[in-house]
Amino acid sequence: MNVSMNSRIRKSLIASLSKEVTGNEEFEAMNNALRLLAKWKSVFLQEALIKDGGTVVRSGPFKGMDFLANSAEGCHIAKLIGCYEQPLQAFIEEAISSSYSHILNIGCAEGYYAVGMARRMPGTQVLAFDLNTKAQEVCTELGHKNGVSERIKVGALFKPEDFEGYTAARVLVMCDIEGAEKELLNPVIAPALKGMDLIVESHECLVPGITQNLIDRFKGTHHITIVQDDGQRQLQKMPNWFNNIPNLDQLLAVWEWRSGPTPWLVMKCKGA
Repeated sequence: MNVSMNSRIRKSLIASLSKEVTGNEEFEAMNNALRLLAKWKSVFLQEALIKDGGTVVRSGPFKGMDFLANSAEGCHIAKLIGCYEQPLQAFIEEAISSSYSHILNIGCAEGYYAVGMARRMPGTQVLAFDLNTKAQEVCTELGHKNGVSERIKVGALFKPEDFEGYTAARVLVMCDIEGAEKELLNPVIAPALKGMDLIVESHECLVPGITQNLIDRFKGTHHITIVQDDGQRQLQKMPNWFNNIPNLDQLLAVWEWRSGPTPWLVMKCKGA
């Protein structure tokens, strides 16, 4: 782990544990400290995995993608292993086998899905959007690294009215924007959404009630599947060092750093 990250984590951990608190505040402080330690150990495991086999994704829909040493945000090692968001993978494979002309990946981060889908779907144009300028840069670089840059266009803000530009296309919307899906995905103000398929991460832990809100908006026009995540992962063949580490470390390696429930909504247009 690099020195600056090591130092930041140490300082945050000391600050979290040094507060004089009681009751609910004490529980919250302990919870924050535990999450911080877990993330810290997860990064150590990530570096061990990279040292063992580099940055190529080991399994899952994007097996063989030459990924990165670090993610733009959130967990990383689960992406390298290939078990990231595993409950969703059957739906990702279904999308890959569909003849979408365009994918709108809104909240693309470093490009795990944007580049992964572009590699698997040579006839599809991927448009990736993220407000984080560093994420935009890394996503662009990842596309070049994997030889698909000519089919990935990276942008910043995507607004509800922008959906109208794709009414003539067969579109899959992949959306992960930390609760802002409530403002963006509204077919009343963006009627083009009624004819598009969507895979949406619903940030229930950040915006309580948002899952039902989105279901109510789209139930008239889409077949909707709610995909929950119990945190369990099935791993394919792993290196010997991984099989011999403590069970807690194995759990941390597949933990995705979520702070609470984030179900997915897979919404298939009824008119398709």
